[in-house]
Amino acid sequence: MLPAILARLREQPSRTGSLIITLYGDAIAPRGGSLWLGTLLEIFRAIGVGGGVVRTAVSRLAADGWLARNRVGRNSFYHLAERGRDATEAATPRIYGRLSPGWGGRFRLALVDPGPARQALAESGYGTVLPGLLVAPDTAPAPQNGLVLSADAEPEAARALAARAWPLDDVAGRYRQFIAAFPDAPGPMTDRDALLARMLLIHEYRRVVLRDPHLPAVILPPDWPGHAARALCARLYAALLPGSERWLDANAVAEDGKLPPPDPALLRRFA
Repeated sequence: MLPAILARLREQPSRTGSLIITLYGDAIAPRGGSLWLGTLLEIFRAIGVGGGVVRTAVSRLAADGWLARNRVGRNSFYHLAERGRDATEAATPRIYGRLSPGWGGRFRLALVDPGPARQALAESGYGTVLPGLLVAPDTAPAPQNGLVLSADAEPEAARALAARAWPLDDVAGRYRQFIAAFPDAPGPMTDRDALLARMLLIHEYRRVVLRDPHLPAVILPPDWPGHAARALCARLYAALLPGSERWLDANAVAEDGKLPPPDPALLRRFA
């Protein structure tokens, strides 16, 4: 499993910074949040990323407000800064939670001026019907400003609106690529490789699922591949979790020594 994922990763542009945030959000934040730079370098060296590349990526993430550094003697420890924590907390339920919420048959229509408010709505799953007019099922977060209307829709009309407002064909294609890239089971591997495979698995899934508007199943196209992709990711994640956590127990270093035990919520992901 791992060689195939690494080969896929190397075909893509450098994503070291994004991989670091994936690692922190998935594995380090649930265990106190702080990691020694030396451990980070060891993890990335195992997937063929040199120390200079990692140090440059960490410096950029710190400069951009994603990571913060604490020095203890001559050692540097990094944890998520405010921007990184906010992004991780917003992404966590979208990555590990349900894809399709229940629905009462109503949409929110929001007239919002261009700017951060519109961008925030788009990132939370709102689609665009017309310039300045955004739409989402009424299960989505309500806008904090702008004009908001509520509208009923029958399933057929709702599916037509969804096809217009969201790039569902593109998201479906990305889900199918994810399914094709990963086996049904990880196969035997060391604890270290389980951690690497877990990081790369969530990295690839995260890149797709955060584009998914998480629409109610009734208004999605038939045979929506997101459900199969989520089931595959959940199955592989459960298989990789024990070994990857053992590696962190034995090898990862935090400011106080070993990483603390994981938050129990870690074991409920994808439930």
